[in-house]
Amino acid sequence: MIKISNLSKSYEQVHAVKDVSLEIKKGEIVGLLGRNGAGKTTIMKMLTGFLEPSAGTITLNGKDIIDSRMEVQNILGYMPENAPLYPEMLVQEYLIMMAELRQIPQEKQISLIIEAVKSTGLSDFLTRPIGTLSKGYKQRVGICQAIIHNPEILILDEPTNGLDPVQIIEIRNLIKKLAENATVILSTHILQEIEAVCDRVIILIDGELAKDAPLKDFLSSNTISLYLESAITETQISSLAKDIKGLGDVKQEKGEKRLPNYNLWTIAWEAENPPVNEIIKAISQNGWNSAGISANPPSLEKAFSQLMYEHGTRKMREIEA
Repeated sequence: MIKISNLSKSYEQVHAVKDVSLEIKKGEIVGLLGRNGAGKTTIMKMLTGFLEPSAGTITLNGKDIIDSRMEVQNILGYMPENAPLYPEMLVQEYLIMMAELRQIPQEKQISLIIEAVKSTGLSDFLTRPIGTLSKGYKQRVGICQAIIHNPEILILDEPTNGLDPVQIIEIRNLIKKLAENATVILSTHILQEIEAVCDRVIILIDGELAKDAPLKDFLSSNTISLYLESAITETQISSLAKDIKGLGDVKQEKGEKRLPNYNLWTIAWEAENPPVNEIIKAISQNGWNSAGISANPPSLEKAFSQLMYEHGTRKMREIEA
């Protein structure tokens, strides 16, 4: 449905997006995850045709976003991070204006607006000025204008930004409901939003595609962290892991400055329960000194942190080279 090939965007010397390629299928809920400045909003603006790429192509349903801009935008719904709402307008006035801008035939406007209003829970707020609404309901108005024309693809930029916990839950549930009839792409730098809503995660770091995988893949890796004296080698730890049922790959991680004489290692485990006691026993039998051991349940935060560390390490090596 959506195909992005070798997409790049530069502003003079600043490379906001660097050679990103990916495909998104119909019906997916995809989260673009990354720190502020990672390139999420830039990609979204290029997807909607508001920005033109410096290089690469974007096609939606086989139509190029540049060559068939109006045709593609007719199947898109877009809510930018700061939705262009007019505080002095009534909610219904604003929605009618957006329907007209969408060039929806007048005979269809009212029925489509009513449907979008019901979907976003705005029925009791139609005659209120937008400026009097809470932040959460302003977000709903922004989403409502994006779905008036029943788009096949819905693009939401930071949809829960600035909301309180109750409003966040309400918007999450709304997004899940909207995803029943549309492919949804949302951007956020909040990990919990991705875990709560999305079934696929695309992580961007410094404009580059760091990882693209189903959410379950990020949450399927259990590890045990070990701080062992620096003299212990990877070969020794791997041998220990082979002797304990349920343990897998061994990997050295970035340690802590407060423990200069210890290295941090992680060992993957697949058993129902982490074999921490068995590891402690083996460490004692080998006479190794340890500064700590802990079992780490899988989390998107852990995966994201590891990708950030690997990206930073690679960049340092490139600079040194």
